[in-house]
Amino acid sequence: MASAIDLLLLVVPGLIWGASFLFIAEGLSAMAPNGVTFTRILIGFLTLSLFPSARRPVARADWAGTAALGVLWLAFPLSMFPFAEQHVSSALAGMLNGALPLFATVVASVLARQWPSRGVSLGVVIGMGGAVVMALPALGGANSAVGVALIAVALVSYGMALNMARPLQQRNGAVPVIWRALGVALILTAPLGAPALANAHWTWPVALSMAGLGAGGTAIAHVLTATAAGRLGATKASATAFLMPVVALVLGVTLRGEHVTMVSVAGAAICLLGAAILRDPSMIAAWLPRRLVGVGARV
Repeated sequence: MASAIDLLLLVVPGLIWGASFLFIAEGLSAMAPNGVTFTRILIGFLTLSLFPSARRPVARADWAGTAALGVLWLAFPLSMFPFAEQHVSSALAGMLNGALPLFATVVASVLARQWPSRGVSLGVVIGMGGAVVMALPALGGANSAVGVALIAVALVSYGMALNMARPLQQRNGAVPVIWRALGVALILTAPLGAPALANAHWTWPVALSMAGLGAGGTAIAHVLTATAAGRLGATKASATAFLMPVVALVLGVTLRGEHVTMVSVAGAAICLLGAAILRDPSMIAAWLPRRLVGVGARV
């Protein structure tokens, strides 16, 4: 039963966040980027407010960490993606998020002041190489390069937040921590986001997209991933990103008619291979040359 729960904690957020890039693109058709960020955080905060467990107290010693989580996991990165999607497609934005486990691993290693094992290091190298290949077609233009850079900065922030979320969730529970972090993010994004929301041009597709983005991608998915970080650790919890590129690619191409180059698709596959090696470094023994199998066995 425990393994089934762990699997759901990884799969469900990946599906939700994979669709979030489509929802962001729909939101941008009705309001400015700051409005998309503020609206999703507002809906996410109101969604978690419906749960009585959200108001359970958080240890006073964790107030600062919870506020920092509101910045690093919510206000800052969620502000980056709408601006990024003004320069790159929703499909590419979602595919680039497949590099999240790599950033989480690197940040964890820096915080621990210990470089990961050979197998994990190989996964990081392969995954980062795939991320570069994935981004190459977009780097041909200045506007697209800006979008890729914004996503990269957001992923660094996510990597830091995932490592912070684990101890906070273990001590206080996911819902109380995320609810308070959303409150901090709501305050920080209101000055620019509230006016953009007031000037939004609503349609039913936009309203439904923002509801899904706020309730699903901002509230439920963050709670599930914070829970996964507490149960499995930041690196394993970030494996939810394995599904995001696939979902974002399918939805972007089929529903929005976006064009994605085969080079980017190949880069996404390489990136996900690196992330899979991080999840299970022993798998490299199956495909490394025989004389190097010992390296995989020792990770």
